[in-house]
Amino acid sequence: MTNYYRTILINLHRIIYYVIKARVWMRHPERHSEKECYAVCTEMVGKMNRSSGYRTIAFGEENLPKEGGYVLFPNHQGKYDVPGIFSTHFKPCSFVMDEKKSHMILVNEFLLLCGGKRLKMDDLRQTIRVFQEMAHEIRDMGRKFILFPEGGYKENNRNMVEPFKAGSFKLAQMAGCPIVPVALVDSYKVFNSPHKGPVTTYVYYLEPIQYEEYEGMKTREIAALVEGRIKDKIKEHMEKEAG
Repeated sequence: MTNYYRTILINLHRIIYYVIKARVWMRHPERHSEKECYAVCTEMVGKMNRSSGYRTIAFGEENLPKEGGYVLFPNHQGKYDVPGIFSTHFKPCSFVMDEKKSHMILVNEFLLLCGGKRLKMDDLRQTIRVFQEMAHEIRDMGRKFILFPEGGYKENNRNMVEPFKAGSFKLAQMAGCPIVPVALVDSYKVFNSPHKGPVTTYVYYLEPIQYEEYEGMKTREIAALVEGRIKDKIKEHMEKEAG
């Protein structure tokens, strides 16, 4: 049995509980603060991790901007990427995902609780509208979002990074906010590999790129810059692990 199905089986009672709780809370979202909703999400991740033997170690938390909104741009390895970040990012944040994949049970509730966004990948106009909405929330409300510039991920990717899509960085330009590159290592092992049993994953929050630094750059140049920094950190990690 793969880790994914093993985790569902072990945590079935928790999944039912949190699905019901999220649906009840979302009937009257105005009654619950962003902080309260995020606490439920991180509580759920923590309990599932402990029950299944998953652990995430973070580095560079001091690089996260102390004030205001920003966008986290991580490499994409699989289903555990967002939970891994949530388990180490202590201020409320949210994420963006493919609308077609966002209606799975628990994923849908998770997205609703943290005020996430759904993108129709084949609808450019809808993407622009969502980016405009997010830019407003980042700039004027101080919200934080996770956006994967690779778009999707490959199974068992062994820490390989696919080319970043330049259009992803249009969001940061629209918001005029800091870009935080995030390097994820071994996240794929949790739910998207043949690996079975406990897993330790790593999250590296890299030095933010302030708006003033990328203001005059084209999106493809920003994508290359962020991709390069993430690749360098993953390479550094792998070399250190190899001794």
